Amino acid sequence: MRPHEMAERALQAASGLDGAVAIVTARSRTDVRWARTTLTTNGETRQVDLTVIGFRRVSGGVATATLSRSHPDAQGVQDLVAAVSMALDSATPAEDATPLIVDEAEGVLDWDQSAPLTSSAALSPLTEPLGALFRSCVADGVELFGYAEHDLTTTWLASSTGLRRRHVQPSSRLEMTAKSHGRSRSAWWGLAADDFDDVDLTPAERDLRRGLDWQSRRIDIRPGRHRALLTPGAFGDLMVDLWWSMSAREALEGRSVFSAPGGGTRVGERLAERALTLRSDPHDPEIPAAAFVATAASSDMSSVFDNGMRSDAVDWLDRGTLTHLHCPRWLAQRDGMPFAAGSDTLRMEDAAGTGELDDVLTRTQDALLVTCVWYTRLVDPQTLLLTGLTRDGVYVVRDGEVIGAASNFRFNESPVGILGRVSDAGVTQRTQPREMGDYAARVAMPAVVIEDFHFSTISDAL
Repeated sequence: MRPHEMAERALQAASGLDGAVAIVTARSRTDVRWARTTLTTNGETRQVDLTVIGFRRVSGGVATATLSRSHPDAQGVQDLVAAVSMALDSATPAEDATPLIVDEAEGVLDWDQSAPLTSSAALSPLTEPLGALFRSCVADGVELFGYAEHDLTTTWLASSTGLRRRHVQPSSRLEMTAKSHGRSRSAWWGLAADDFDDVDLTPAERDLRRGLDWQSRRIDIRPGRHRALLTPGAFGDLMVDLWWSMSAREALEGRSVFSAPGGGTRVGERLAERALTLRSDPHDPEIPAAAFVATAASSDMSSVFDNGMRSDAVDWLDRGTLTHLHCPRWLAQRDGMPFAAGSDTLRMEDAAGTGELDDVLTRTQDALLVTCVWYTRLVDPQTLLLTGLTRDGVYVVRDGEVIGAASNFRFNESPVGILGRVSDAGVTQRTQPREMGDYAARVAMPAVVIEDFHFSTISDAL
């Protein structure tokens, strides 16, 4: 059974309900992994999942229930819909109930097309450059650990109101950690792209070797507040946490950093002195994403009743001012806020940003260069205080040059708080957040300098 037929069959089986949405996700992935500069595994995987969301009118409103199955056959689709119907028997009215989206009648030309499949051929552009890098590292006693993967995810969304949506999302990641000198030194490098066709690994070898060389000199830096130079990836990890906290509902209920004293939200408040713009645009030419809502469950950020609704570009920050929070239709209608559905893409730009990371480093007099962050966790939602670790190289910058390496640190910082302490920035580029890379694959950020970044304690992690 083809994926679009699976969705159609589910809607047909759900004809006795008061509405239904079927979402089919087909994922094709190929990857290769290595450890100690030796290939360890490679393979291809495929996964097809069907999610059925059922709606039923009940006393006091409309109830909803959601269930999913992997690789269902025709009988499996029938059984899934029957289970959804059974779950609706005990469901209570949904607070986010709104009329389902109706088709705009523009049609979907590729609705019945099969999912494109990736294969090991998608990794072939890496064969020669990785081989050359491996040989060079073996000769110098450097160990490489890492992986490369290419993913094609196709989503079909169909509703009982006539909606038909389809989107194909390519995604590639490459991450490497280099270790040397008895594994006492460690450097990390990562890349995100749609595919590997034009990937240049020259920066990988340069940055990894440079990081290991910088670690030949150790400089004791006491914990405390220091100027920090964050790579685009490290800054991206913090901005993804910021983005995921931008819930209009939590703000209105006084549960978030975006709640205004005395009630309401901080929309309209200036959070950064610099002209920083944070945007989600499904039509971003560098990091495009699906231009419609597809969600299996309602949350503070989204609603199953909004499935299939077109999502446009949203500026969360506009030149330093908070302009939008994630707001589903029911909340927008209840509280008079603008509807805002964030597509799966995030870009930060500084209107005055110039140069790449090395250029920002050259004009930085005194700072700690943080290459990546790890294990970030929320401490206080009221301030969005996060704790996390630096890893694989924190470098001491003096007079525009790296003069050695400090220890790694635990840090305690708020992504909202650091917006007001950005003192310099580079140009925006697509990047690979290390901590959030599994969940946010389409991110573009600049390198930034943050004043008074709080490195709270020394970490023994490499």
